[in-house]
Amino acid sequence: MAMKFLPRTIAITLVGAGALFGSMGSTFAADKVTFLTSWFAQAEHGGFYEAKATGLYEKAGLDVTIKMGGPQVNGSQLLLAGETDFLMGYDIQVLKGREQNLPLVTVASSFQFDLQGLMTHDDVANIAALKRKPILIAGSSRVTFWPWLKAKYGFTDDQIRPYTFNLQPFFADKNMAQQAYPSSEPYQAEQQHEKVKFFLLADGGYPPYGSTIVTTEKMIAEKPDVVARFVKASLEGWRDYLKNPAPANALIKADNPKMTDGQIAFALEKLKENKAIDGGDAAKLGIGVITQDRYKQIYDFLVAGGLLDPKVDWHKAYDDRFVKDLKIGVQ
Repeated sequence: MAMKFLPRTIAITLVGAGALFGSMGSTFAADKVTFLTSWFAQAEHGGFYEAKATGLYEKAGLDVTIKMGGPQVNGSQLLLAGETDFLMGYDIQVLKGREQNLPLVTVASSFQFDLQGLMTHDDVANIAALKRKPILIAGSSRVTFWPWLKAKYGFTDDQIRPYTFNLQPFFADKNMAQQAYPSSEPYQAEQQHEKVKFFLLADGGYPPYGSTIVTTEKMIAEKPDVVARFVKASLEGWRDYLKNPAPANALIKADNPKMTDGQIAFALEKLKENKAIDGGDAAKLGIGVITQDRYKQIYDFLVAGGLLDPKVDWHKAYDDRFVKDLKIGVQ
């Protein structure tokens, strides 16, 4: 029966119901995605929060939940258990996982290099000058950048002092250095009026990417379109965060009330200054890019340091199809 022959009240009811179900249908069409970060919310996660805050994920047909990581969170376990769909990870974690036959795959990077570095007092000329000096190192760092420092600069294990994310030992000993990120510990030192220097390991050739997007073989095989949309929207978020960080910063502070405007501003300035997001290969190939040549360098570094079984198939540790043609941020 044509709508025009229905009583007016029934017609209105059906039209209203159609609008309602149409609205519900569009809501149900959004794919639910969970993303687990590596730490408490901060500027170093800004691109993902920007995509969430400005509707980039929604526009991509995604309903994204961002969960914060932390010192007691085992992201790989949660990813493999299906508790999260994507993980903010790092290349060494993925390659070591591959060594244990864990189906982890890197699909994009946030930063074109690892932000890891060393903070020293202001009388230190360079990293090489730290030979034989005490250095505060977290336990996890013994199997990531510490072997690289030993091989490149001749450091020895007896230099290690345990780093518990407390800067007081560093402040108290003018002969001591410590691991740090350019956007974090130097800011804390500045707040204490301590004069420090920061040396980025990547400037010396440390090869890993920073804050990568990691998922599983299963996710890529079963939902490649979701992976593609999540990666693209996230990288668009990083592009936009550099231009207008306010929307993301509001969400960051909501998730992590301890995060201050000063800390966020300092961190963002360091990300821009170091061109962590849009420098390196990203300048020509686009934000988030990962390349075969770079992944081979990471594999070679780990094998040379005795940190990885040479039999590991490093080609399976990354999948560049989701980023290689995007050219996000390239003018």
